[in-house]
Amino acid sequence: MNKFEIEGQSLAYLDKGKGPVLLFGHSYLWDSQMWAPQIEVLSQSYRCIVPDLWAHGESDNAPTSMRSLVDYAQHMLALMDHLEIEQFSIVGLSVGGMWGAELTSQAPQRVKSLVLMDTFIGLEPEVAHKKYFTMLDTIDEFQSVPASIVDAVTPLFFANNAEQINPELVASFRQSLESLHGERAVEVARMGRMVFGRRDVIEDSEMFALPTLIAVGREDKPRPVFESYLMSDCITGSKLVEIPQAGHISSLEQPEFVNQMLIDFLNSVHVQ
Repeated sequence: MNKFEIEGQSLAYLDKGKGPVLLFGHSYLWDSQMWAPQIEVLSQSYRCIVPDLWAHGESDNAPTSMRSLVDYAQHMLALMDHLEIEQFSIVGLSVGGMWGAELTSQAPQRVKSLVLMDTFIGLEPEVAHKKYFTMLDTIDEFQSVPASIVDAVTPLFFANNAEQINPELVASFRQSLESLHGERAVEVARMGRMVFGRRDVIEDSEMFALPTLIAVGREDKPRPVFESYLMSDCITGSKLVEIPQAGHISSLEQPEFVNQMLIDFLNSVHVQ
């Protein structure tokens, strides 16, 4: 992993392949490895930049000045400046899509195309907001993820029958939650508040004038399919794809389908 420093904190990122640049954003509670099947294929034609979100993977905790995904979008622009990359496409899943839309809103001239997967760029619905903030407060208090929260959160990320179809994937995610302790757990919760307390970018998205692909797992629980239709209604000319037999982490649950979907979309943007 490469490292880039912001305010004394080290952000880890992969930089693989040559060609038009793709900037990837992974889900909350995961890391850049969530994109491994896509990077393997796309890095043959594209330069893939894949950061670990602050307090995730090999990245340090977020800089103390960071307050929101608005700030994180600025950090991503700083990374692109550091790499001397002027224009790029964004492929974001979950929080990756949230900050991807935020970045597009801040610097539209720099974003060539946008992929919003298993995400929602409006406000977090009130019931979910309350539930998640209660969980984050508990993680703060215990400086770990109690078993009850591990049990509640794990199934949210996967298709209904993932436990049977892909037990290793589910087990390794469960293990990653169980291994969160101390300051790292507190910092992950701090990032969570920025994710679930994000601002509403829906209105901004009505002004987006770039090729946009919206994709969602048909069995996505935290980001139900109708949210993708809401975004699709707002973003002129966007294309919407439902991913069969996938939950929230569609990139790992249906890698072949997602690979082909991304190749088709990105080639339509970059290969004239």
